[in-house]
Formats: sequence, structure tokens, C-alpha cells
Amino acid sequence: MPTPIEIALEEAALAAARGEVPVGAVVTGPDGAVLGRAGNRVEELHDPSAHAEILALRQAAGQLRSPRLPDCTLTVTLEPCPMCAQAASFFRVRRVAFGAYDPKGGGVEHGARIFAAPSCHHAPEVIGGLREGECATLLRDFFRAKRPG
Repeated sequence: MPTPIEIALEEAALAAARGEVPVGAVVTGPDGAVLGRAGNRVEELHDPSAHAEILALRQAAGQLRSPRLPDCTLTVTLEPCPMCAQAASFFRVRRVAFGAYDPKGGGVEHGARIFAAPSCHHAPEVIGGLREGECATLLRDFFRAKRPG
């Protein structure tokens, strides 16, 4: 059975194959069951909010028929941006786990540091660096292919 980060990496690879920035996310319940999984679909859906995390969180909420996911873990290949970190807070996930750090656009350990902000109503447990090298390589290779030279 694949681990959550392996599932997220699969979703990231599928996103890359669609020409999307290769980010994948999965939401798992307390028993490890997959409740939602997605890769970025920003270009396909013409929607700047169609990040992997948002799509996976929406699927999980639909599965559970609840706007809150208090016993769930969001696992993503890249440190969530501020929008996705805020969404994780609003969905009340228990834990956010991610692969590659994002010093430029991250919103958890970098940039806005959403969960540390006084205005944050719910701060999940955070685990960073899951298969960090593999996640970072996927992104680096994608952008290198897009911008040759």
C-alpha cells in the first residue's frame, strides 16, 4: 500500500504530464484511508485556486460530508502557499505534511507563516521535508524543461 507522500508524488507526476506545475496532494483519515487526492489543475480549469491541496481538501470534505476535517492529514509534495495553508486551517486539518520547502512561495515555514499568525484560528501540526529531494527534483526538472537554456 503506497504511503501518502507516494500518492502525492503520483498526483504530482500526473499534473506534470498535463502541463501543470507538478504538485500533488492527498488527504487521509485517521485510519489512513484516502479521502481526497489531486494534482494541480490551474491551467486546465483556468482557475488560479485549483491547487492540489484545495482540490484534495474539497474531495475529502465531500466524502465526509463535513466542512471540517479535524482527524485528517493533508500531505503535499510542496510546502503549501499562503492560500493553501489558510485553507488547511479553515478545514481544521489535524496535520499538514509536505515534501519540498518553498522559500519563495511557501506559507507555512516561509513567507506569510500562516499558522504562526495571530489571526490564525487553527494551527495544525506541521511536518516538513518528506522525501524532500525527490519532491524538489520533480519541480526542478519540470521548470528546467519549460525554460531551456
